[in-house]
Amino acid sequence: MSLVDDFRALHHGRAPGDPLVLPGPWDAVSARVFEEAGFPALATPSAGVAASLGYADGDVPADEMFAAVARIVRSVSGSVAVSADIEGGYGLAPEELVERLLETGAVGCNLEDSDPSGQDGLKDPREQADWLAEVRAAAGDRLFVNARVDTFIRGVADPARAVERARLYVAAGADCVYPIFAPPEALPQLRAGIEGPVNVGAKPDGAPSPRELGELGATRITFGPGLLTRATEALREIAGQLK
Repeated sequence: MSLVDDFRALHHGRAPGDPLVLPGPWDAVSARVFEEAGFPALATPSAGVAASLGYADGDVPADEMFAAVARIVRSVSGSVAVSADIEGGYGLAPEELVERLLETGAVGCNLEDSDPSGQDGLKDPREQADWLAEVRAAAGDRLFVNARVDTFIRGVADPARAVERARLYVAAGADCVYPIFAPPEALPQLRAGIEGPVNVGAKPDGAPSPRELGELGATRITFGPGLLTRATEALREIAGQLK
């Protein structure tokens, strides 16, 4: 099987308390650390990469983001799969987006459905589903597509709204959906309403733990920029001691 096939397989057949845990490297050094710890796959956080490049979240030019992802992929062995958070796709046509992502060596991507000008700060779900279908058509089986559902992060608390979007995205060809900032108590309803893998964000302090989130319905766990934040706190402590 290819690396993307291996990555896709990691999301299936998992026990409820054994979700796929994907650390989020923000540069080559952090990627090597996570590989050395034994993780078979990684998922870059756009906010973490942005911070490492000196940008605010959402302000990284597409060229710099793709270059950063390529450095992360090159820094690990060929058996470690890397999925990249590429935000809303940078306004690129699906074909160009897919080809540029594949050029980095990544085997997967996050694509979000936020739109500050849209209702509730969200893209129209059917238009987003149509766009995801175009991405899937351009990618074929070469990319694992994780469709982010931004209802909770935009203050829409009803899990049914997230389920509605998630179903459209799965029908459009998404391999996984990510209802970012979904509260733990909403996970059973999300799990019951969504076919296929569900990505859940976790805090690096382990509360709730990945196992607990898996028991509630998470298929895979990511951390956003949380691991970079922890590393920065440790570095700040070291800097204080040096001073």
